[in-house]
Amino acid sequence: GWEDGLFPNQRALDEGGGKALEEERRLAYVGLTRARHRCTVSFAANRRIYNQWSSSVPSRFIEELPAEHVEHLHRNPAMRPDAESFMDDLLVPQVARFRSRRAELGKVIEGRAEILTTPPGAGASFSVGDRIFHQKFGYGRVAAVDGNKLEIAFEKSGVKKVISSFVEAA
Repeated sequence: GWEDGLFPNQRALDEGGGKALEEERRLAYVGLTRARHRCTVSFAANRRIYNQWSSSVPSRFIEELPAEHVEHLHRNPAMRPDAESFMDDLLVPQVARFRSRRAELGKVIEGRAEILTTPPGAGASFSVGDRIFHQKFGYGRVAAVDGNKLEIAFEKSGVKKVISSFVEAA
């Protein structure tokens, strides 16, 4: 589905910032323009992830679609009538929250900031070859270090890129 966090992908945004957002936008454009006759874009107001229900908002890319080429369908016609009203109750607050967030994007916020530095030794530092443990991926060895980003070869999950605060020395 086209939901913020899934598309554009949150991990890509966290790791790549603005460049990653533009790449995700390019992928959306390629996908849409390759459709020969019709392209259906959907999103789920609620989704089950890792056995937990999670609420979401539509992808920011949906708002960028040209209005003259979009047909809005709000219900799945295959749903039972009682399920439709249930879904309306779930979806309406999500869409309202999404629109209010979009409206605030253009506002200018003034403020000031201080650069804070982490005292030496405050965070765990890892070196290539260190054995680590990750809650989801299990045990592994650090293959590369780039600041707080680690590339880890996990014993059962393969190679993954992980932020150092999500692992501990094993």
